[in-house]
Amino acid sequence: MRADTTDTICAISTAPGVGGIAVIRISGPQAIAITDKIFKNKKGTSLQQQPTHTAKYGTIYAPNGDIVDDVVLTLFKAPHSFTGDDTIEISCHGSQYIQQTLLNLLIKEGCRMAMPGEYTRRAFINGKMDLAEAEGVADVIASTTAAAHRVAMNQMRGTFSTKLEELRTQMINFASLIELELDFSEEEVEFADRTQLNNLAQTINTEIERLSNSFATGNAIKNGVPVAIIGETNAGKSTLLNQLTGEERAIVSPIHGTTRDTIEETIVIQGTLYRLIDTAGLRTTTDTIEQIGIERSYQKIEQSEIVLWLTDITGTLPQNAQEIKQRSQGKKLILLLNKSDKLTPQEQQQRIEQAQKEVGEELPILAISAKNNEGIEELQQQLTAYTTAQYSLSDTIVTNARHYEALTKAGSAMQRTIEGLEMNIPGDLLAQDIREAMHYIGEITGQISTTDLLQTIFSKFCIGK
Repeated sequence: MRADTTDTICAISTAPGVGGIAVIRISGPQAIAITDKIFKNKKGTSLQQQPTHTAKYGTIYAPNGDIVDDVVLTLFKAPHSFTGDDTIEISCHGSQYIQQTLLNLLIKEGCRMAMPGEYTRRAFINGKMDLAEAEGVADVIASTTAAAHRVAMNQMRGTFSTKLEELRTQMINFASLIELELDFSEEEVEFADRTQLNNLAQTINTEIERLSNSFATGNAIKNGVPVAIIGETNAGKSTLLNQLTGEERAIVSPIHGTTRDTIEETIVIQGTLYRLIDTAGLRTTTDTIEQIGIERSYQKIEQSEIVLWLTDITGTLPQNAQEIKQRSQGKKLILLLNKSDKLTPQEQQQRIEQAQKEVGEELPILAISAKNNEGIEELQQQLTAYTTAQYSLSDTIVTNARHYEALTKAGSAMQRTIEGLEMNIPGDLLAQDIREAMHYIGEITGQISTTDLLQTIFSKFCIGK
């Protein structure tokens, strides 16, 4: 169903269920006139006379004169509202009966129910925000951690859009120089030498690559930093998972090979979401099912950002230690010498020093007792220190797969532009590539959009937003 922006729409903007207060939002050209029909205040003044950005206490009446509820009504007159249209928010008591009665009254007087994301879509259509900022609204609502909230707020407030506009301006400058050369090609007038154009193209491409590369960071912040817990059977992996999550999520047993598949759970540490993955114990086995689980364990190492490598502090490093290090290249690998409660502090330090010689001094090593919750706080500090250093939230970070895809395509077009400059190809072909890059950047902000694209994006929003 296509939204008609000339309609006046209404919806409940607060979460479903019973609460102290519910908010019903009305927006559109007839929002004030329709609300005036059911709302009365003691002075009997019309809402048309009320200044924008003011609140008014009054009563909602049914057509037969029955009182529905005493409410506080907040008025935002166009264009100074979220949607850019006249908007009214009615704060009523949280009774589901009152909420539904209010909606029925508004619909009877000429409103229609809003579709998912229609308020934000109208804000986009009315120029109150671009498409990237609109998607930031959805991410703010969905954010579950401080890190995800901060990134989403930056996007909603236009930080990402500002960066894209800077890129687009540079592309326009590049295209203008090429177009001028084409216009005056017969007169052999050169407005920019190829070195200058190449420098500009390289600058644009570098920034596109930086934004594209930030998607891995953004995805981790949004969906959780993947952390693989690996090690031999009975090293204490499941016990560590249970200790970190604070619940009996994985089965703990002295029997070797209990965990035969991966178990995933999420935790939040210092405002960052981590996705913990308990894996099957690494050992030589003839059991076909267990062997499949072990192979999946190695796959999870490659898919993770952080690898927690558990081994028994009273034993020696496993024979596959070098393979674990090799598969963990490019990851944050932390060696955890578990069951430290079996050794004295002096013996623990000696074992750490011995392990350091075997695996290399660059690898962080901690002595822990997952069973007794010893060393767990220090481990959490290690995780926080790594993610704080790795994920600088002061930078513009891409978290949306649609944005990443568009940036990748824009980057490919810029690569062709750079190669064309090096090969000294004609300006009209260069102009075609740079226009293609501009097209994909425009798709992110909505400067270039289709009805189907907008429908897909805004259909994922909640109805009241």
